[in-house]
Amino acid sequence: MSYTVGQVAAFAGVTVRTLHHYDEIGLLPSGRSRAGHRQYEDADLDRLQQILFYRELGFPLDEVAVLLDDPGAEPVAHLRRQHELLTGRIDRLQRMAAAVEHAMEARKMGIDLTPEEKFEVFGDFDPDAHAAEAERRWGGGDPYTESQRRAAAYTKEDWLRIKEAADGLNARIAALMETGAAPESEAAMDLAEEHRQQISASFYGCSYEIHTGLAEMYVADERFTATYEAVRPGMAAFLRDAIFANAIRKV
Repeated sequence: MSYTVGQVAAFAGVTVRTLHHYDEIGLLPSGRSRAGHRQYEDADLDRLQQILFYRELGFPLDEVAVLLDDPGAEPVAHLRRQHELLTGRIDRLQRMAAAVEHAMEARKMGIDLTPEEKFEVFGDFDPDAHAAEAERRWGGGDPYTESQRRAAAYTKEDWLRIKEAADGLNARIAALMETGAAPESEAAMDLAEEHRQQISASFYGCSYEIHTGLAEMYVADERFTATYEAVRPGMAAFLRDAIFANAIRKV
């Protein structure tokens, strides 16, 4: 069955001018009707499909011609190669989409500051990493949703206030460690309880179960360990143990 250039252009979603160009450079030669008009057969449509696949993958026309005119390449080989290339592109696009999604979630978490303001408020602490980790752990659950709702309304001054409270608590934990107190001591457990209540006040209702989960993260994830180790070496493990002791005390 033969098709006119207009029909093929409509089938393939390309312009007639594009098909003329492919014909002129020998990439997709067309036949001619008795009246001298371009016409295409089913085999030409198959070749056009291959051309468009490679073009979509970014191959220049001269390389497409070499690939398609390789005498040793079977049609199945072309499809296999295109499948591999498309799978690789899908993987890259998925990674890009994930990165964009994390940036969007950071915005939702209220981290809507200029780079200068973010450094002023958080220093070396990375709130975006915490936002992504919260999503991974809780997804669309109540803690994450509540944190999004609250943080979305925070201003720079709110973040500074929250950071000041957290820094003050960290300083008192470090001072307690200097005295040689054990993480199971009443004083340490009281500070752990204050830590839990700060989270509840600023972000989401932090149950003892969630709190102990966070405590494990403080020593298991180097991003979070570094936050506390920068205040005082050993503080991440000390706080974890105090949080666990406090949770047991409250049972």
